[in-house]
This record gives sequence, structure tokens and C-alpha cells, in this order.
Amino acid sequence: MSHRLGGEGIVLASTSASRKAMLESAGVQFTARSPAVDERALEAEMAGAEAGEIAQALAAAKAAAITDAGDRLVLGSDSLVEAGGRRFDKPRTRAEAAEHLRFFSGQVMTLHSAAALARGGRIVWIGSDHARLQVRDLSEGFIEAYLDAEWPAVAACVGVFRIEGPGVNLFRSIAGDQFTVLGMPLLQVLAALRDEGVLPA
Repeated sequence: MSHRLGGEGIVLASTSASRKAMLESAGVQFTARSPAVDERALEAEMAGAEAGEIAQALAAAKAAAITDAGDRLVLGSDSLVEAGGRRFDKPRTRAEAAEHLRFFSGQVMTLHSAAALARGGRIVWIGSDHARLQVRDLSEGFIEAYLDAEWPAVAACVGVFRIEGPGVNLFRSIAGDQFTVLGMPLLQVLAALRDEGVLPA
């Protein structure tokens, strides 16, 4: 955890390693906590909504779920993947992960990442971004070898990849902000934290 910027810091409503690493690298002081949010139930309530809207709603729900942080800002974040007209959640089993990868093969994957800030359970800011990732044609041999190396770590990853690790091998090209691909629109978050007086302007 960094102690360079941001006074007593913020609360990160996530235990995601990549989101923690982004904040640490940016010098933001924070405490990470796991929010009590039923993501699948919220998604079911929003059936038919755009993926970007759902990502924003999930980020806001996570930020608002932690109400005992006093005056500290709470940062929630979420990512959703769309490909071939379908929306994908995190894989629950290795077999499902393989099924997702087979579907992604040769497709353009759109990754929606959203973030929200709350204070005292009230949302004060929401931001979002998306990236487009061209998945190369994946052979069965590659998929099995990839999951041998990456499962179960990628069970926590929407899209079944860690772009900062072997997951980069899934793609032919990527169009979009690197932080969005990592799972949070970090530049927007940092700007919002400056606006809220948490970080020096």
C-alpha cells in the first residue's frame, strides 16, 4: 500500500490485485475491502440494459455498499465483457473458461470498465470507458495449455485473461486505454480524486 499521496487515503471496495496495483503505482493511499454486493442479482434486474450501464451500476453498488468509512471516499469498480452479441461474466469452472475462450476466438471483445466514488453511502461521481480487443484464432492446444498455466487465477477475471500476464497472448490487437483493459478507468478516477480534494491538484 502506498503512503505518498492522499492523506488518510480512500477505501477501495475491491480485492482485485490489478486494481490495487494501479492505485499503488499511482501513489494513492488506500485500504482494500470486499463489498457485499450480489452482482448476479443486480445484473438480472438490469437485463436488457447496455453493458456499459450495467458496469456503472455495479461499480456504484460496490462503492455505496461500504457505509462505515466515515468521511473517506469509497471507490467501487467493475468490468464487463461483450463479444459476438453476448455478455460474459467471470467463468465459474475451468470448463466454462474454455468455453468462453472458444467463443472469443477470432472475435472482437469489448471490455467495459467503470468506477464510482461514494461518501457515506452516497454516490458523488461515476465514470466509465471501454476498449476493443481483437482476439486471435485460438487453437484447442493453446486453450488447454493456457488454462494449465492460468487456471484458477483467471477465474476472477472477466474475459478469462490477465493482460499483465500470459493473457496478452490471446490478442492480435488492442484499441483503448491500458488502465481500462486492466479493469479500471484510472485516469478518470485520479481526476475525480483531485476534484474531491483527496489528491493534490
